[in-house]
Parts: sequence; C-alpha cells; structure tokens
Amino acid sequence: MATELDKVEIVTVGVGWTGGIIAAELAKDGAQVVGLERGKGRSTEDFQHIHDEYRYAIRYELMQDLSRETITFRNHRDERALPMRQLGSFLLGEGLGGAGVHWNGQTWRFLPYDLEIKSKTDERYGENKLGEDYTLQDWGISYDELEPYFYQFEKTAGISGEENPKGAPRSNPYPTPPMKETPITKRFKDAAKSLNLHPFHIPSGNLSETYENPDGETINQCQYCGFCERFGCEYGAKSTPNMTVIPTALGTDHFELRTHSNVTELVYDGDTVTGVRYTDLQTGEEFIQPADIVVLTSYVMNNARLLLNSGVGRPYDPETRSGVIGKNYCYQILPGANGFFEEEKFNTYMGAGSLGAAVDDFNGDNFDHSDVDFIHGGVAAVTQTGQRPINNNTVPNNTPNWGKEFKSQSIKYYHRVLSVGAQGASMPHRNNYLSLDPDYKDIYGQPLLRMTYDYTEQDRKLHDHLSKKCAEIVKEMGADSVEPREISDHYNIVPYQTTHNTGGVIMGGDPETSAVNNYLQMWDVDNLFVVGASAFAHNGGYNPTGTVGALAYRAAEGIKKFREENGQLVKGRTSSKHV
Repeated sequence: MATELDKVEIVTVGVGWTGGIIAAELAKDGAQVVGLERGKGRSTEDFQHIHDEYRYAIRYELMQDLSRETITFRNHRDERALPMRQLGSFLLGEGLGGAGVHWNGQTWRFLPYDLEIKSKTDERYGENKLGEDYTLQDWGISYDELEPYFYQFEKTAGISGEENPKGAPRSNPYPTPPMKETPITKRFKDAAKSLNLHPFHIPSGNLSETYENPDGETINQCQYCGFCERFGCEYGAKSTPNMTVIPTALGTDHFELRTHSNVTELVYDGDTVTGVRYTDLQTGEEFIQPADIVVLTSYVMNNARLLLNSGVGRPYDPETRSGVIGKNYCYQILPGANGFFEEEKFNTYMGAGSLGAAVDDFNGDNFDHSDVDFIHGGVAAVTQTGQRPINNNTVPNNTPNWGKEFKSQSIKYYHRVLSVGAQGASMPHRNNYLSLDPDYKDIYGQPLLRMTYDYTEQDRKLHDHLSKKCAEIVKEMGADSVEPREISDHYNIVPYQTTHNTGGVIMGGDPETSAVNNYLQMWDVDNLFVVGASAFAHNGGYNPTGTVGALAYRAAEGIKKFREENGQLVKGRTSSKHV
C-alpha cells in the first residue's frame, strides 16, 4: 500500500531542462517545489573520465534502460506493434538533467511561420495545400508573444551565436559570441555565398567563452574535445540543466530534489489531479505525493503515456479524428549529401556538439512553395562535432559493408569526407500518433506507449528537394564526388536519426483540437501543466531545445499567474473546461 506524504504546492515529474526551469523559476518565486526524477543524480564530477566512446556512444550509459520500460512501434494501424528492445532511432535520456546532459547544444528559435503555420500557409497558398489527412494547426501563440521567452532561455544558457539573416527576428544579440571559425565552416560559408545563400554560425550551447548567467551560475569555455552528444561535459562548458537551472533551484530554500523516484500514475478524481503516485527505485516503496499543482516535465513519450495511463484527457482516435492526447506525433527527416575528397584532408576528429555553419534559405517559408507539392523545409548545415573512430566511417555507396575493401575505404575517407545535412520539418498526419499498447506492459504492469509512425508524401518530396540543395553546396565546396541521401520506403526505428521527437500533448487556442493552452495548462484539468516538446503541433526544421526552453519559461509564468489568481483560469485561455 502506498504511503501518502504531506502535501506540497508544486510537484514536477522529471528534472531535465523543463523540470529545472519550472523548479528554478517557481522556487525563486517562493513556491514549495518537489522535483521527482526517476534516474540518479549527476554532476560535472561524474564526467571526468567520460571519453569512452564504447561505453557512452555505443552502449548508451546515460540512456533509459529499455528492459524496464520501452515503447512499441509500428508503421501502420493495421500492423501489430512490437517493443523496441534496444535504443536506435532516438535516445531516451535518464537521470538528473535528462537528455539535456547528452545533447549537442544546437539552440534554435522556431520561425514565426512555425507558430502560425496553418494560417500563414492558407493565406499564401490557399486552404488544403497538403490535403485533408494532414492535421496542420496553429500553436495558439505568435512569435512576438514568445520572443521574450526565447531570449530568457538563451540568457540562462549563455548561448553563443551570430545574427541569422533568414531566421526569426531578434530583439537582442546572443549572450556570447559565436564559436570558432574553422577551415571546414569557412569552406561551407564561401560555397554558400557563391550560391547566393546566407550562411552563419550555428547557435551553440557549447560556449565560446566563460559566462555567468543572470542567476549567478557559471558555464565554462568550450575546449573543442569532440565528445558532446551522448556524453556529459567534464569541463562544465556545455549548457545543461545541471550547470544552470538545477543549481539555481537547489540554491533556494524552496526546492526538494528526489532522485530514483519513478512516477507511475497521476492521481486524478475526474476533475483535478490531486498528486502523483511514484516508486522509490532503491527501496521499492510506493508513495503518493499530493500537490496543489502538478507539472509534467518528462520526455515527449512519457508525458503522453502518463496522461493516457491515468485517464486524463481525451485519447486521440485516428479514425474519427476526435480526441487530443497522442495526436500530431512528429519526428524529422534527414536529407543531405556526402562529399568525398580524393586529395584534401580535414581535421574532422576535432570539434564540438554545435560547431558548424548553416543556411536558412530553404527553411520554413523562406522560399516560394507555389510550384511544389510540400510545405516548409529545414536548416542545412555542415557540422564539426568530432568524428570518433568507432561510430564514424562514412564510405562511398558502392563500398561493401565488410571486408578488406570496407576497411581500406574507411581509413581513406575518415578525414576526406564532408557532409551537408538538413533537418527536415515534419508535418502532422492523421495516421501518425501515440496510444497505449494493448499487449505489452512495463515492469509495474502499466501498458507501454505505442508509436504509430511512417513517412508521408510530404516527407518524401521535402527530402528530395533538400537533398538536391545540400548536394549543390557540397559540390561547390570542392568535393570530387557527391552522393545525395535517399529516403527509405518506410521509417525504420533501428538506426539512429535524431532525438527530436515532438507532439502528443499539443498546444493551441481551441480545446477541441489541442490538449494545452499557450501556457501549457491542460484545458481539461486546471491544475495540470504539461511542458516539453510534447506541446509542439508539428516539428520544425531545427533542433527543438531552444523552443522547448522558451515554452518552459512561458509555462512558469503561467503557473505563477495560476497561483496569484488562487487557482482560477490562467489569463488568455479562450474557453472554459471542455465538456
């Protein structure tokens, strides 16, 4: 039987970027906050001997244990979903700081077009540009409304960057200058300019200089060691929740962190969420933590799964298109091109997670889509993240997958290949969604989350367009041979792609078509906020973290308003509770 604890004002489920931001902002405001994190505690000291590619990049030391909890997957509704037994397409972080510990650090702002994508697309191209099976919708907030929160996140993280000529407008410069120019980034920029494109340095959470943020937390200067994604930073030079918002929250007298605390259920009475049920993973004890306000701040999949398993909100039905929980799951596509150089060599083993240069000429609605059968686009970039020896051996397409020739070509091209890749935006489709699996359960007996997802015609056409554009840049960079990427017949969950999963608990201005308002407050449950990329109504052409951070600061403000108004509806909601 679960032990019921003393009631607290606010409890967060997960302590990564979103949980850390909520904890820091509300604890500074005097609220009593408890943060429940199912993984263990981590700090910079834990990463002093982290340059072990096999342990961290291949065996996923920092990631979720799929033997305890995983997801099931299928491409189509008429297939039976099967469990994901090992991490592949995306990496689910676990432990204090979550995926914010092992990210690369690219920190983008979604475009104004993204936030009002349905309205802006209809206005320019007419209604139903994509067809009725695409569930495109606005986010319920404009870029001008969200812009201050973008900057608030960038100031907290100390982001290093420079003006993006084709990006979202900025009221303030980046807190720190861009990262170093290298021969590779310069070659990309020169090629882009010769093609009349507009290159710039990627905005980076690997800092170009030591920085103290407004809360007094210090982030150190990047050492360009090349061990960022899938690794923690032993220099304390990567902007992570562990370097910024979590220490700020812990520095108050109002935040209590509980690690090894796995939340299995929201305690819901049909009107209000009165707390959460969780298990102490070290002792096996079960607890109920009552709270006035509950904030889901875990990863995309877990946010949706907790709501579905707890009976909170209306599950999405792709047949009738009714319901909202699980709706608009989106991922990304990865068009691009590899360029092989026969004589020139590059120091690709050096780098940092966000070291690179990009162009936004093919992103959002920055080019006319009148004569193409797709919308949106993606940022195209060359990145110098550090080519480590085990996981990096790009070879020409006609090379065998093993044997003497494979080894010879791997060695030859290890320093002789440059890639220009794009992050292709993902548009929501009625048949791409999240639900509960009817057959498989986790170790606690709870149904696993089921992902139904496949590429669409929108994806294929966008992929082909962007791959051609990337190939043009690589060719202009001087490659002797260029190989554009191809998209597979179906989405495959096995090979790694990105951890840029979005949707399932989407935001909007209408409770009929969205789960949360623009403060990420549940339409159906006033004292429940759901924060993270689960709120994205589609996925843009960038890494999601910068937009996640902005929405988290917006949600923190909404929670403050909710407290000030003694539990009344947050100002700006357009409807009362859904009936």
